[in-house]
Amino acid sequence: MNRRISASLLAADFCDLRGELARVSSADLLHFDVMDGHFVPNISFGLPVIEAVSRCTDLPLDVHLMIERPERFLEEFAAVKPEIITVHYEAAVHLQRTLRRIKELGCRAGVSLNPHTPLEGLRYVLEDLDLILIMTVNPGFGGQEFIPAMLEKIGDCRKLIGAAPIELQVDGGVTVENVPVLAAAGATNFVAGSAIFQAENPADYIARMRSA
Repeated sequence: MNRRISASLLAADFCDLRGELARVSSADLLHFDVMDGHFVPNISFGLPVIEAVSRCTDLPLDVHLMIERPERFLEEFAAVKPEIITVHYEAAVHLQRTLRRIKELGCRAGVSLNPHTPLEGLRYVLEDLDLILIMTVNPGFGGQEFIPAMLEKIGDCRKLIGAAPIELQVDGGVTVENVPVLAAAGATNFVAGSAIFQAENPADYIARMRSA
């Protein structure tokens, strides 16, 4: 499976969002952390920002719903035509139904797990998954340091996925320095925000991540 870089817009300068999009145009995906202030202790942005960005970029959209009861808003987010909609294992009470609905709406279905959440329950929804996102920090804020214990979890998740065509995404403290060990553990999709947007040359940083 091809490895992909997803630039997290949470770390962008919103005073010049169009310019920021141009700086990361060499990424494979644009990652949106939608936060509601309930499931995570922060509020970020919602549909108006994603709709505006979709009109300013050709990059596929990767929408990560860090919200309670995500099933309430699937139709609205799917209308923006993202490639991926990811919901949290901890927030979706009827996870299989939610994943199936995402697919019915024409998007790839992802599930995200917080650092402390075990992988075990995922084995029962693998057939409905296109992507698993392992949070390598506690969600809610950008710029946090990678939690080393998550390397083992990434490896365990790769074993769980086996030969299934499921992307294994990691998000939180991802940098050009730790991409090699993350890839070696089994990750195939790398979300980076602060590392990319705070780089002097984001395009060069993305290229270095690819080569790493």
